[in-house]
Parts: sequence; structure tokens; C-alpha cells
Amino acid sequence: MLHTNAYLARLGLPAPAPHTLDGLHRLQAAQLRAIPFENLDPLLGTVPDLDPHALQDKLLGAGRGGYCFELNALFGLALREWGFAAEPLLARVRNGAPHGGARTHQAWIVAIDRHEYLADVGFGGPVSPAPLQLDTNAQQATASGTYRVRHDDTTNETVVEKRTPQGWYALYSFDRVEVAPVDFEAANFLSARWHGAPFRDNLMLSLHRPDGRISLFNRAYREDRKITLIDRADIFETVLTTRFGLTLLPDMALAAWERIRDQPTER
Repeated sequence: MLHTNAYLARLGLPAPAPHTLDGLHRLQAAQLRAIPFENLDPLLGTVPDLDPHALQDKLLGAGRGGYCFELNALFGLALREWGFAAEPLLARVRNGAPHGGARTHQAWIVAIDRHEYLADVGFGGPVSPAPLQLDTNAQQATASGTYRVRHDDTTNETVVEKRTPQGWYALYSFDRVEVAPVDFEAANFLSARWHGAPFRDNLMLSLHRPDGRISLFNRAYREDRKITLIDRADIFETVLTTRFGLTLLPDMALAAWERIRDQPTER
């Protein structure tokens, strides 16, 4: 069950979102702006706990963020609590590649007025801040750029793409295979522990703000298309707490700094 008052307070919303397309837009944008994507727990050796109580203690009570399985699990609690018809999916991250990897990303398909929309608050890359209509291949303009969804005949998947100066960039792809809670538990464990996933050895943060998205990859902080390489532990902690608004346990920032200070600054 969703702790509604705590969720509304964290998101800065005055009331639950109505289960309309406008309500879904407001809810998705509000969570993306309020709760950052971050993978400090996997980086520091902990598998995130997806139990709803533990999840809300961390994201709503402790002032932390999370990665896709946490952020979209919390989002799903709100969707279902407030009457949205929502179906979870497991996606394959592409990040520009012609094919995806393992199923290590969670998002939602929400049905509203005989249309289906992709709703996602947990992708650490340049995710759409607005739901994307799935039954069209038309370009869809948002505050963060233009997106589209298309069918990939080779893999029989739906691909989510963002338009860039270099062309269309594939973010991730998915099919409509049925998924169960145990699938998310397994994917969460794999993402946190597997050397083939980026979260065990690299730090990634992302937060959507009214003036644009900010991000951090290890020591490389990006804002307004400018990249700043952080070279001191105290500056690193300040970025985490002031730019991304995280509340951290004592020595957590220092422990993370020791893990990533010699890691690559480009993906």
C-alpha cells in the first residue's frame, strides 16, 4: 500500500493524480523532478530491497533515490492506488545499439481511453518526461526533446528512441511477454551484482529539473550540456547532496568516491 501523504509530500503534489492522461502526465513529471535516479546501493555492495515498505522507507522517508526497479516500483504503487490500469514490463537497454542486452529495465504500460502509453520514471538516460503513446509511430514532442516508438521487425520488439543531432538514438526495447514479481526480483539481483551490468562498478545519477536534466557518471557531472570533472571528495559529496538533493548516511559519499574516483568518466 502506498503511503500517500509521504509520496505527495516528496513529489510536491497537493493531491493524488486523477486517472486521466493529464493526471498521468503530471504524476510522471513530478516524480522525475523529485526523486533522482541513483545506484549508490549496488555500487556499495547492497542489492536494493523491493519490498514496498523498505522501498518507501528509503525513497520517501530517508531522502534517497534509486534505480529503475525501485523508482518504477514506487511509481506503480501510486498508479494502482489511484486507479490507473497499469501493466509492468521488462525491457532491454540498447543505448544506441541495434539490439538490447538482458532484460534489466522496468517500465509501465498504462491504458487510458482506449490508448496505451509507455510511462517510465526509472531510466537513468534521457527518458521522456511525458508518457509516450504506443499505438502510433508519429514523433512525440516533449519538454526534453522528441521521441518515437517503432516496431523492430528483426527482434519483434517495440523500440523507444530519442531524436538527436546525429539521428534517432535507441534507448531501450521491449515485447509484451508476461512478467511476474519474481522476474523483477531476479532482474534486480542481476542488475546489482552482475559484472555485465553497469551498476556494480559505476555511479550514475539523473534528475529532471524544470530547466533541464542533470546527470552524473562517476566523476563527470553534466548540466546545460557542459561536463565538469569532479576532482575532490568534498565537491563530490556537495554535488550529491545539493544538486541531486540526496540525504546520505555518514561516510556514504566518501565510500562511493573511493569506488569511482579511478573509474572511466565516459560510458
